[in-house]
Amino acid sequence: MSKKQAPLFEGFPSVSAKAWKQKIQYDLKGADYNTELVWTSREGIHVKPFYHRDDLEEAMAATDSETPWKIGQSIYAGNVKLAKKRALEGLENGVEVLHFTIPNDEVEPQGILKNIDLEKVPVSLQFEFLSESYIASLLKSVGKGKSNLHLNIDIIGNLARTGNWFHNLNKDHEVLEMLLQTGADTILSIDTTLYENAGADMVQQLGYGLAHGHEYVQHLYDKGLLNNLERVTFKVSVGSNYFFEIAKLKALRILWNTLMDDYGLKTECHVVAEPSRRNKTLYDYNMNMVRTSAECMSAILGGAQVVFNHPYDKIYHKDNAFSSRISINQLLILKEEAYFNKVHNAADGAYYIESLTKQLAEKALELFKSVEREGGFLSHLKSGTVQQKIKEAANKQQREFDQGNEVLVGTNKFMNGSDSMKSDLELYPFVKTRPRKTLIVPIIESRLAEATEQKRLNDE
Repeated sequence: MSKKQAPLFEGFPSVSAKAWKQKIQYDLKGADYNTELVWTSREGIHVKPFYHRDDLEEAMAATDSETPWKIGQSIYAGNVKLAKKRALEGLENGVEVLHFTIPNDEVEPQGILKNIDLEKVPVSLQFEFLSESYIASLLKSVGKGKSNLHLNIDIIGNLARTGNWFHNLNKDHEVLEMLLQTGADTILSIDTTLYENAGADMVQQLGYGLAHGHEYVQHLYDKGLLNNLERVTFKVSVGSNYFFEIAKLKALRILWNTLMDDYGLKTECHVVAEPSRRNKTLYDYNMNMVRTSAECMSAILGGAQVVFNHPYDKIYHKDNAFSSRISINQLLILKEEAYFNKVHNAADGAYYIESLTKQLAEKALELFKSVEREGGFLSHLKSGTVQQKIKEAANKQQREFDQGNEVLVGTNKFMNGSDSMKSDLELYPFVKTRPRKTLIVPIIESRLAEATEQKRLNDE
């Protein structure tokens, strides 16, 4: 702008939020503003038709994620040879972060990591078992100083998901303590995807996720090991409520930083995000690509450092090259063609998102404090309170879906009656019940469309 040019908006007087609302009420011609234009979310947040800087008493803190987000790929490593092949193909196709799930101690991760340059490619490992000797051997073979090798130990998450500890409460915590003293850069993970996929609302995801993480923080504080905790990974599932999901990730960082301030620490909150399974469908499965695209966009704008996408046919097909490549291409398009990697913290300063972030953080903090007053997250898990509250939220959402108020296009709206899926199933796409003895009632993931899909399959 040259010195001779006036500022662009100098000639326009500012308009207050009150003046805007008065104009809207006039145009409604007697209709009720709150009834016609304000809706209420699952979390009890009233969403207005417009937002103004008057809605915020003060500007929200900027999202602290300045690192460009990376494209991730999740690989199940039951077969070392196939897992390695998929990893190398993924890297050739644009993947920047690899995540391997190790099912048992018979898998040799050294074989998977061979030919992967850990100086350039971050690798994340998640174990379906807990073995100090196995992990120590892995770290020794890789060598210290490999900051791109990240472990994801979440003993409480395993308890919530399976109903049992890996070994028992004391043994699991002892292993965690020992691993935190190995010098590995990232050990601790807090997996909140279970809550989203089981039907928890966003306040529950945030509040329980923070309480989940605080269990580790308090335990390590009591053991004098809290200073060993330099970084934690939050694994988050992102649903289809676009702006709310952006705000959810921003609120997560605010809540974690607030908790760390109370302990006088600056422990990094590393967020990895993936699409929700809750809203994915068997019929009209191509809609899953639309859903995951929007969900990945929310994750990026919310400040996730790594985004993993799900193949559109994940719930009913085994891993295959075509859908896996499509899922990576979706992220590549967002990054290279939609330029989602060019602007950091793009959502900062948007009044609507700032307002949602503030309200979600406040409500989640209230839930967190309630959990802490009543003995903490483990106590709530053991009593079944967490499971019951999430089940209530899931049942409420399920009723909205069954009544057609929560829409999944192609499933409860605009269905293709000729769509046939029975002959295409390679995997069982519904909740599996496997009776077993557990210490607590596990939190069970389920999709909204399962009952509808089972009926349609039976009618084919």
